[in-house]
Amino acid sequence: MNKHYRRYGFESDLEKALNRVDFFRIFHTMALRYGFEHFGVLQLANEHETSMLSSRLVLHDLPAGLAETYDKRHRINDSAIFKSFYKSTISTVWLGTDAPENGAAGVDFLDQIGFDMALAIPVHSIAGTRYVVLFLGDGEDIGRTEHLEIAYEANCAFDYFYRQVLANKAGMGLTPRETEILRWISYGKTASEIALIVSVSEHTVNSHTATILKKLDVVNRTQMVAKAIREQIIQ
Repeated sequence: MNKHYRRYGFESDLEKALNRVDFFRIFHTMALRYGFEHFGVLQLANEHETSMLSSRLVLHDLPAGLAETYDKRHRINDSAIFKSFYKSTISTVWLGTDAPENGAAGVDFLDQIGFDMALAIPVHSIAGTRYVVLFLGDGEDIGRTEHLEIAYEANCAFDYFYRQVLANKAGMGLTPRETEILRWISYGKTASEIALIVSVSEHTVNSHTATILKKLDVVNRTQMVAKAIREQIIQ
């Protein structure tokens, strides 16, 4: 990377990070250093697409099962914090005492997930895909200096995380034909419809689908499409 970029004292850790475990440690340490307890990196979907918190997290250190439990009871789309991601790209602190803005429902996201404060830092990949680095905790509001520092560090860490991990996982071993069939499945097409579109037999489409399920390590089409979007195999 261009040496004119200023990463301050965090350069060596980023240069050495190669995998999810390394970046897990970087984000986790960052969260603790600024008084938070947990972090999550979320990939944003279309604003009006139904999203589950668990399927949008590409890296996090939340307690086991917390995101899945949240999804069973709530819709992250309904929360004010989620809606704010489509109104502004400014990093924002959310406190449990915040009142709903303009009557927006779901400002109780923090109560629902069990924390008193969240810091949401919108980021994006070099391909333009939008993400949010979310820090959660039970501490008090952070100061201006700390806010600016963690926002800068989160952007640096995400940039490396995307280029070293997320971008390198794109495709996950799928062939061009499998990727094409996966894309049509994501559009809601049936096996018979896909067979007509790509000029193969329905049996061949089903065979490709079974291979895709195995390669992505999922058990059904819903999980397959969700993981493919999360891993940026398809948009």
